[in-house]
Amino acid sequence: MDKAPTMFNSDPVVRVKEATIFQGQQPVLSNISFDIDKGDFVFLVGRTGSGKSSLLKTLYADLPLRLGDISVAGFSIRGITNRQIPMLRRKVGVIFQDFQLFTDRTVSENLHFVLRATGWKDSVKMKSRIVDVLMQVGLGAVEKKMPHQLSGGEQQRVVIARAMLNEPHILIADEPTGNLDPEVSMGILKLFQQINRSGTAILMATHSYGLIRKFPHRILKCEDGRILDSNKELIELKSEDDF
Repeated sequence: MDKAPTMFNSDPVVRVKEATIFQGQQPVLSNISFDIDKGDFVFLVGRTGSGKSSLLKTLYADLPLRLGDISVAGFSIRGITNRQIPMLRRKVGVIFQDFQLFTDRTVSENLHFVLRATGWKDSVKMKSRIVDVLMQVGLGAVEKKMPHQLSGGEQQRVVIARAMLNEPHILIADEPTGNLDPEVSMGILKLFQQINRSGTAILMATHSYGLIRKFPHRILKCEDGRILDSNKELIELKSEDDF
């Protein structure tokens, strides 16, 4: 039986070493290297087509890694087996722009499905965990509601709760505020900061200059097939045009 690897406290949550990221058959990022440590909050930016989404999909093993080495939450992504991918995704919470909730199930049923799919069996513990994560994201009374009965911001909070069910080492968010108005987006960013302060690393792709300006954190920028890292060099973002 496969076992999840053990992570030591000093190990980065994400380690990318001389990796090339592909979009179809075309390399979009070449020979990139960076680490993300426990508790880091990192914005991922870059123009459309620069490789942001392909990089994120490679990190959670939705796209194969062909060149270089990447480890995420202790799992080696290159050569990861189909049996290991579900275990990786227990350690990695993924948040999408378009929510991807089951529209024919209640909020509780959406979260229950994920727990069952990731190996939970005790119904009492599952119910308790669902209540816990919904409270954590500020949604105390939506368990029995259908997704269409919620606002966009509330649906995104449910998605964040879903990503937190298995206490992941890192949340990977691909444009999580892209469909939300500015005020709701600010609330989502404040929630991410709260989660981050508890020790969960955050990697968030965004096109929102306003959010980065208001919540300054480390920036990784996809540009001309490379990754620029604000921990190592100056990255100036003057307007939305830089995205």
